[in-house]
Amino acid sequence: MDEQEAQPQEGSPELFMFLASTVHDMKNSISVLSGTLENLLSAPASSAAPEYGQMAQMLYQTKRLNDNLIQLLALYKDVGKPGYPFDPAPRSIGDLVEMVSGQARVLLQSRGVALETDYPQDAIWTLDEDLVIGVLVHAINNAVRYTRDRIRLAIAIDGDYLELRVEDNGSGFPEAMLDSGASPKAAINFLNNSSGLGLYFSSEVAKMHRHRQRGGSIALANGGTLGGGCFVLRLP
Repeated sequence: MDEQEAQPQEGSPELFMFLASTVHDMKNSISVLSGTLENLLSAPASSAAPEYGQMAQMLYQTKRLNDNLIQLLALYKDVGKPGYPFDPAPRSIGDLVEMVSGQARVLLQSRGVALETDYPQDAIWTLDEDLVIGVLVHAINNAVRYTRDRIRLAIAIDGDYLELRVEDNGSGFPEAMLDSGASPKAAINFLNNSSGLGLYFSSEVAKMHRHRQRGGSIALANGGTLGGGCFVLRLP
């Protein structure tokens, strides 16, 4: 093979621009579809409609697609730059929980899943609110797929860290994922349509949060208060 032919071809800036623009356009379309489904599912008489279950499944899938597209865009913005747009500031944990719960409310109700919350009412923590909300909402959307009927969002101060947990009462994570230490590569599974993108994005967001030589991290575990899978985000 010719040496020049063996060299990997770099993608053109124009191609990256078109791809990012297309992903952004897809995300907007999915957001419109998701909003329409939420309005239909929130209507007083909608739960009695025979199509309710199908619409609930459609909403879950659109939320999943929207999560992936948002994460792809955030990762794309990091190409060739020092880091993501990152804006940590002191935030109310109560407000954070309220916003996460609000974003997940219709999906959880449509799937018959109860959301429990446990957090210090008056706590303030320095974090990037948009990115952390994105991580938690994605974790809840993922837990909806595996839980039986309950999800718990628990936030607590553990020494020098803020620990944010999304737990469910499903059958838990596979041992292979637990042994990998939440590696995104271990989450790639073409049989259950898992790309590992959510874990990679969450890990990057966690690592961006630093304070006095301490960095954030994510972890997966089984057990917790509900006995199922546990997604854990720790921020310094």
